[in-house]
Amino acid sequence: MTVTVSPSQIKGILAAPASKSQTIRAIAAAMLADGASAIHHFSRCDDALAMIEIARQLGSTIIVGDHRIEINGALRPNTFHFDCGESGLAARLMIALAPALFDNPVTITGKGTLLKRSLGSLCEVLQQMSVHCHSDHGKLPYHLSGKMKAGEVLADGNESSQFVSGLLMALPLLSGESKLIIQNLKSAPYVQMTLETLHKFGIQIKQTANHTYIIGGNQNYIPTEITIEGDWSGAAFLMVAAALSGDLTITNLDIHSNQADRHILDALAAAGIPKQISDNRISIRQQRPKPFRFDCTHCPDLFPPLVVLAAAAQGTSTLSGVHRLQNKESNRGLALQTEFGKMGVPIEIASDEMHIRGAALSGASIHAHNDHRIAMAATVAGLAAKSPVTIIGAGCVSKSWPKFFDDLRLLGAKINEKE
Repeated sequence: MTVTVSPSQIKGILAAPASKSQTIRAIAAAMLADGASAIHHFSRCDDALAMIEIARQLGSTIIVGDHRIEINGALRPNTFHFDCGESGLAARLMIALAPALFDNPVTITGKGTLLKRSLGSLCEVLQQMSVHCHSDHGKLPYHLSGKMKAGEVLADGNESSQFVSGLLMALPLLSGESKLIIQNLKSAPYVQMTLETLHKFGIQIKQTANHTYIIGGNQNYIPTEITIEGDWSGAAFLMVAAALSGDLTITNLDIHSNQADRHILDALAAAGIPKQISDNRISIRQQRPKPFRFDCTHCPDLFPPLVVLAAAAQGTSTLSGVHRLQNKESNRGLALQTEFGKMGVPIEIASDEMHIRGAALSGASIHAHNDHRIAMAATVAGLAAKSPVTIIGAGCVSKSWPKFFDDLRLLGAKINEKE
């Protein structure tokens, strides 16, 4: 799909979409529970739908309604070949969970850009627990065999916290106590989100200093009801859009959320963007940002919206944590540099820092790189550009926010779509 965004002002009130990350965690926990769980205000994005299909393959009975999913967990798999679509989170969760659940050989695979991404040194960790693991230098498909055994596990969280979340979900299912030691943990708030979800499903994990977790075995996931938070990752684009070209109130956001991208509020403050916060409502009006510095190491998904914000500043802004961008849906750092260069915004990447020199945004033809956040960033830039911005391959936004363009149009954005 090709989308053309014309310069336009947005105004109004919009609820943030449901959190993709929390939805996937809740589906995974519900499929492990023996009985019926309900997930309210869930995300219908492609990644969440991939996790729903995995739950069905594992034997869960699932009813998807307008505002909730009912999942009746039952571990009666009809296959041992699980396709995670393009969801890196679903893949990492299943690579950890499958050998905790089954003796059978299991294959974890995916589609599209996920097949080109290294998921990290997961096999080395699994081998500590007597799991035989084979992959092509960390890329899918993963071939697993052998039942996971409890014990002491040392893992590196430098590349992603998602596999850590998978281990935290898997280890309570084993027959003995485990001790999980995580070194160099990145995106630590997402691990806290996992622990919070597990607690709601009756799983007890003791956390000690320095990211060490004591996990009792033979635990049971208890069916429950859970309401999914609004997504701070998606809301970050709305906030930047309001700062550049509008007057917007965003609802359905938990100001105390464990989502890492809640730190968009800190970035906006660094850029001198005023905001009003009341309960779950955040209001932002158009204001030219000042150059700013911000560390995205633990919230790398903020890079794309913050590049747009920096592009509108008079001067050079610096974002650090670039190493976290290499194994996203695209090599996101290079994609941002290339595509924003087309719009007249110079971006320099030096070591672990990205330097963005603000400039008047020009119209251009942008390639989304099959990366939902590149497409969203280009869309927000198009609202404030001097002339229209055309985004080729914009349909990838369905990975996290299927109604992204529809929602922006409701606020007054001039967006035309063409298949």
